[in-house]
Amino acid sequence: MKMTDSVVQYILSLLEAEHGSAEFRRNELAETIGCVPSQISYVISSRFTPEQGYLVESRRGGGGYVRITRVMRDTPSLLMHLVNSIGSSLDAATAGIMLRNLVERKALSLREARLMAAAVSDQALAAAPRENRDQLRAGILKNLLMAAYSAA
Repeated sequence: MKMTDSVVQYILSLLEAEHGSAEFRRNELAETIGCVPSQISYVISSRFTPEQGYLVESRRGGGGYVRITRVMRDTPSLLMHLVNSIGSSLDAATAGIMLRNLVERKALSLREARLMAAAVSDQALAAAPRENRDQLRAGILKNLLMAAYSAA
């Protein structure tokens, strides 16, 4: 298992044990896991984002901490949170992360997520000029998530 995956799994276990919110010191966590603090920072900034349904608070310094909170628990709230966080442009990688997160949190079935991923893929948007694809992808995914919200 990669170090990044180990850090993710450790933080997820903290979140599970604390019912959706975990607070820790970056340096102490790095020491516990056996990595450098910058790896903890990387994982937090790339895997625990608002788009993925997390709120991250941190305070630097001697009494510093990191607090990660799972934002939404019920499916309709999670879907609306994502719709509101997409903005006017969305790259394919971020769309994929969002959909995987929805499957992991059981807000979408794997089949639904795969259909949405196909609809917003670069292959599906190939006829559109490259400079417009991220804007089209954002609009399409917002509409698909709103349809899922209506069905939830």
